Amino acid sequence: MPRMRKKADLPTKVCVTCGKPFAWRKKWERVWEEVRYCSDRCRAEAKRPVKTS
Repeated sequence: MPRMRKKADLPTKVCVTCGKPFAWRKKWERVWEEVRYCSDRCRAEAKRPVKTS
């Protein structure tokens, strides 16, 4: 079995919505280039229309 990687050694990106960095996850292995948001909450927030008063 391959050795485990340290979290610090994994690639990271910055979330488009909140601006926080997030690390690579196994479930994003095939689509890492397309991942833009750190969570479902940020993805939903990005799709919500902006209210202006």
